[in-house]
Amino acid sequence: MAVIFFDIGATLADAHVEPDGSLVLRPRPRVMAVLDALREVRKGIISNPGPGDGAAARVAAALAEAFPGRFTDQALVHWGAKDSRLIFDQAVASTAGAAAGECVFVGEDAQERAFARQVGMRTVAHPVFALAAMEGRPVLRARIEVADGVGVGELTAAVNGTEAVVAEAVSERLALAMVTAQGAEMLERAGFTVDLRGPVDDTAVFPVRDDRPVSAAESRAEVPHEAS
Repeated sequence: MAVIFFDIGATLADAHVEPDGSLVLRPRPRVMAVLDALREVRKGIISNPGPGDGAAARVAAALAEAFPGRFTDQALVHWGAKDSRLIFDQAVASTAGAAAGECVFVGEDAQERAFARQVGMRTVAHPVFALAAMEGRPVLRARIEVADGVGVGELTAAVNGTEAVVAEAVSERLALAMVTAQGAEMLERAGFTVDLRGPVDDTAVFPVRDDRPVSAAESRAEVPHEAS
């Protein structure tokens, strides 16, 4: 049976430290719907809680608060650095029988996905594509052209309704995105022109920051996050 492991910071949620020092995780757009659609699938965490005693417990508590009932198998929760394949090997071993190829790692960082693939795991950069990865369907880079008379709102609505994520709005008429073939077909039906390129994991510089069209300046901005 497939197991899907998620990174936390900038993938599942954004981390915020409150004035009293407590950590709060705020789910990113579309994430809750994805997790609920995968309720029958085994799910785990691979995330770096940061330095210091008690860091893992602190993030674990925030995770349970933000995502109640979604990550209940503690054997599938792994805290530590993702700077080698080690933690990904440990994650596969914790599944009690799933092969590496049956495991998916969802994380926005291209280098971390590369380490996961060294183990044999499937990888995707955004939770929206978790099901596609589980089913072996590729996620592609794409250029989406917006016709005259169609605004950002229509594009956002169309993207949010399918397997697609806008990474950068180059102009009012052109957006760079990640999309599956299924998602591209739905966008084409909605009146957008989709030019498919190579797989997302063939590049290490494709930005993944939000589920809305953003300016080029925004997409290049550094986004701090505590749990990563």
